[in-house]
Amino acid sequence: MNTLDPATGNRSCESAYAELPGDISVSFEFFPPKNQPGEAQLSRSFARLAPFAPGFVSMTYGAGGSTRERSLAAVKRLIADGEVPVAAHLTCVGASREEVDAVAMQFHDAGVRHIVALRGDAGEPGEPFSPHPQGYKSAAELVAGLRELADFDISVAAYPEVHPDAQSAEADLDNLKRKLDAGASRALAQFFFSPDTFLRFRDRAVAAGIEAPIAPGILPVSRFGQVRKFAEACGAQVPQWMHPVFAGLDEHPETSKFVSTAVTADLCRSLYEGGVRDFHFYTLNRAEQVEAVCHLMGRRLPAARLEAAA
Repeated sequence: MNTLDPATGNRSCESAYAELPGDISVSFEFFPPKNQPGEAQLSRSFARLAPFAPGFVSMTYGAGGSTRERSLAAVKRLIADGEVPVAAHLTCVGASREEVDAVAMQFHDAGVRHIVALRGDAGEPGEPFSPHPQGYKSAAELVAGLRELADFDISVAAYPEVHPDAQSAEADLDNLKRKLDAGASRALAQFFFSPDTFLRFRDRAVAAGIEAPIAPGILPVSRFGQVRKFAEACGAQVPQWMHPVFAGLDEHPETSKFVSTAVTADLCRSLYEGGVRDFHFYTLNRAEQVEAVCHLMGRRLPAARLEAAA
């Protein structure tokens, strides 16, 4: 931003990021790789982001246990690779309580003490959720079951733009409160692209009596077409201004990466000005943009650490 120096009368350019003290907390989400190149990509990204001392990193888990073995293997790999706490996602779609509990204890035996408890998606877009006859009927029930099962710290999902299955924004907030009241410690928000979307949601949550921390979910754009599909599936809005900004860039990934870093950093800076200090990044197993945004937000590594991570 431009400021006027009262002593000289000259106008100077001062970066919005220059004076940030680095007083933010970060966490990173990964997904289980499908093959050996994917495993190498995950290891590289984890090595680059671990030096930022995240509060935790999390590993996703497919609906109905579709990535169960790969998720467990990836969790074990991350635990073995470093001292960063690893959280495992767990859903209750298409499985009995006994099956879900058995998976939870597999994670526990592997060293996991933090679960991201999710109801999970039904499968096909637009299909209504149907609980397993002997399964957990909701994420709140899953949280309560996990609390009885072992000494898990539990995170749950929050939806700043309302879950697609929710009857209303108020009903969605009531559901979030049930999950937290059942024993969850925090909520991780679905991604969004307008800072006001999250800040208004946070204020409504507080007004509804929710005191647990809610971390905004930050998704750097990799391919704009892919992000539009993600947003359609989860009910997130892609602002109209993003369309011309990213137009044609899916065919130019390097340029897209630079543009996305600037857009993501601006989003995080606006959230910071709104009082946010905890950020959860959906990495898509890629580190470069997240690394750059953390640096801009004041979470900077010494040059030697950057060289070692690279």
